[in-house]
Amino acid sequence: MARPTPRTLHVIGKQAVSRNMLRVTLGGEGMQAFPDDQAGAYIKLIFPATAEQPQLMRTYTVRAQREHEIDVDFVLHDDGGPASLWASDCQPGDSILVGGPGPRKSLHEGPDWYLIAGDMTALPAISVNLESLPQDARGVAVLEILDEADIQPLQVPDGIELIWLVNSHPGDESHPLVERIRQIDWSPGRVQVWAACEFGSMRALRQFLREEREVARGDLYISSYWKNGSSEDQHKLAKRADAEQADQRPA
Repeated sequence: MARPTPRTLHVIGKQAVSRNMLRVTLGGEGMQAFPDDQAGAYIKLIFPATAEQPQLMRTYTVRAQREHEIDVDFVLHDDGGPASLWASDCQPGDSILVGGPGPRKSLHEGPDWYLIAGDMTALPAISVNLESLPQDARGVAVLEILDEADIQPLQVPDGIELIWLVNSHPGDESHPLVERIRQIDWSPGRVQVWAACEFGSMRALRQFLREEREVARGDLYISSYWKNGSSEDQHKLAKRADAEQADQRPA
């Protein structure tokens, strides 16, 4: 299937979601060909070349969609990456080229309980998935954030326990997200897992879930959204190599 042609969208407005997360609303004529019901899908934001850097592309999640506009949430980094800087500096009327949308990674009905986990880069996709769960769903969501001020209200069924884990230095080798998941009470029955986080944490979590908890591959979606110390292109190469190696292991 051919990829959708990138479209130009314009900044409609922006607002703080939490201390380290900023929501930018995009819209304009380019939304006329944007398909409906794409909350949770991924898009490619294409930043124009400047005197200091070449054209860059970064992957983000559609946090919400309304008629003729979408919301995109950005984690604001101290190091001021290109996407974070653009989000901080953009003003209504500014334009950006947007590719996609690509398919969302949704949760499915049927398991006895859910385990959902991720850091702030995955929080938009996790939020959409939590909102889509049936009201009788049970499970645990472990959410790693930079600061207590990044806790935000989420729409979740009563049977989903939210655990907010503060880690002001994401990507270090201690993998606090994984360690916190090790501490949860493991409910009986079939579990479905959705997890996305930093590359090193993803590998450690995958090992725990597959080898120690023996979660079936069909019930496990786990992905890395970034790699500490690497650009998106470098992360993409590492992710591809890791996937090839993981596929060679016995199920």
